[in-house]
Amino acid sequence: MKAILVPTRESEAADMVRSAAASGRRLLIAGGNTRSGFGNRVAADAVLRSAGLSGIVAYDPAEMVMTARSGTALAEVEEALTENGQMLAFEPIDHRPLMGTEGEPTIGGVFASNASGPRRLLSGAARDSLLGIRFVNGRGDIVRAGGRVMKNVTGLDLVKLLAGSHGTLGLLTEVTFRVLPRPEAEETIVVSGLDDGEAARAMAMAMGLSVEVSGAAHLPESVRGRFIGGSLPDGPATVLRLEGLPASVAVRAQKLASALGRSGSVSRLEPDAGAQLWRQVRDVAPYADGSLRPIWRVSVAPSSGFQLVADLRMQAGIDAFYDWQGGLVWMRMEAEPEADLVRQVVRHHGGGHATLLRASEAMRETVPAFQPLPPAVAALTERVRASLDPAGVFNPGKMAAAA
Repeated sequence: MKAILVPTRESEAADMVRSAAASGRRLLIAGGNTRSGFGNRVAADAVLRSAGLSGIVAYDPAEMVMTARSGTALAEVEEALTENGQMLAFEPIDHRPLMGTEGEPTIGGVFASNASGPRRLLSGAARDSLLGIRFVNGRGDIVRAGGRVMKNVTGLDLVKLLAGSHGTLGLLTEVTFRVLPRPEAEETIVVSGLDDGEAARAMAMAMGLSVEVSGAAHLPESVRGRFIGGSLPDGPATVLRLEGLPASVAVRAQKLASALGRSGSVSRLEPDAGAQLWRQVRDVAPYADGSLRPIWRVSVAPSSGFQLVADLRMQAGIDAFYDWQGGLVWMRMEAEPEADLVRQVVRHHGGGHATLLRASEAMRETVPAFQPLPPAVAALTERVRASLDPAGVFNPGKMAAAA
């Protein structure tokens, strides 16, 4: 069993990293450990957890900016925001149901994995909300980058590099991020009966209207019954969300429903059912089945997602649904990961990122979890990693950050 290191101060974390670098030990970084099983298996000597670095450092609702230590529970952050009518704009996914893990997600883990949900297509990814960081690099140095106000941010590239790096470049100890007001009203419109290609065209049309869609997903018949207790109308469901002030949402919803009526049968969900539906889309509820059947998270151009799935269905047993207007494809394989096939088809359809999110231990030993980088990008990535972590303290396995 690996030793578990849980520093309670930033300086203590730096000492632990410095000691590991001096002795040639490798550290696997974790927050709440809710993404255990993601990525390739690594030969680490110890697990360095940020859970002891907790607490909200600064939060002024008027500024819509919060600073928190990286091990702060996401639930604590969201509770403070909710009390002030605010939210994390990027709607972070809760990986626990899908991965079959326990524990508490941390705010540092959210940014380290760039965990972004359905609202990404309107508000950007987690990294787009990140303003500043403090982290410990592989030398044991404490580094600060960014700031509290976007226009005053310095070292922005370093901030973006750490977001989505999955703990391979350093241990985040503190994060500063912007937040947004929580919408007063929400409306979810359902278009029933569209096939994947028709749904892609309907979502593209909706995104082109001046109605500010904040969620666009397509749920084929194979998964439709596993959302909101199977209470969606019969047939494949294309779902679109509008948020904002009640009067504005009402006008925009009428405009959107009228436009979509030319595509198929249109209905609306009650607010509570709509909110539940988007949580289930966010957390990939259809595939939170307690199994280790391989799950791919594929990011492609929205116009390519349905074509990619159609090609794969002719060659392998898969199930799939779409988020981000079709640009995020969640795929569950019925047997093997078929990594070579999946990535070949992704390349054929213009490129993207295919990340193996869930698989058995045996599969994770042989299948690269992250999209292989082009040679020039891979060389640049290695130079960055060598600069921040020359001894490879945080990189016991070959990993590459994904979008």
